[in-house]
Amino acid sequence: MKTVIVKYNAGNVQSVMYALDRIGATYLYTDDENEIRTADKVIFPGVGEASTAMSYLRKTGLDKVIPSLKQPVFGTCIGMQLMCRYSEENNTECMGIFDVDVKRFPATPGLKVPHMGWNNIYGYNSALTDQLSDNAYVYFVHSYAAPVCEFTVASCDYIHPFSAMLQKDNFYAAQFHCEISGNVGQQIIENFLKI
Repeated sequence: MKTVIVKYNAGNVQSVMYALDRIGATYLYTDDENEIRTADKVIFPGVGEASTAMSYLRKTGLDKVIPSLKQPVFGTCIGMQLMCRYSEENNTECMGIFDVDVKRFPATPGLKVPHMGWNNIYGYNSALTDQLSDNAYVYFVHSYAAPVCEFTVASCDYIHPFSAMLQKDNFYAAQFHCEISGNVGQQIIENFLKI
């Protein structure tokens, strides 16, 4: 099986590689269109800022390639947000795979933004969440989030309910960092690779 991690100058990719190494998966880290199109699975991870990341995707043409893929695609953190229609972060038009807008958490007394640390997810309904116990804990670091919508397959509460995971056709996404979410995150990655 050929798994590709999309290269688009977003941070935190090394920890995704380590997570795949831990489960014995082989992968290629690339921005080459042909390699991405011929992969069995595509992982679109990252940490960063929406407008800078989208600028790189447009420069390389990946903003058109990724939404056209037919194999399973898994976006995490900023990867998930870029798969949405729009982000309030620097007024950024994104790829529009999920027709939903990403919004900044509102300032709320006593609650810090970014939302950082372990929090539980609930209401799962996805092949990615097979074998997870109810209200599993995962690790988040984000200031922006997609609201609960028709594509939501897992939710989380911080300031208000938001989409912890999205799914549409062959596109899967998680707001949290699977690669640093312990056994829960590892199970989600393994589930994705089995799809």
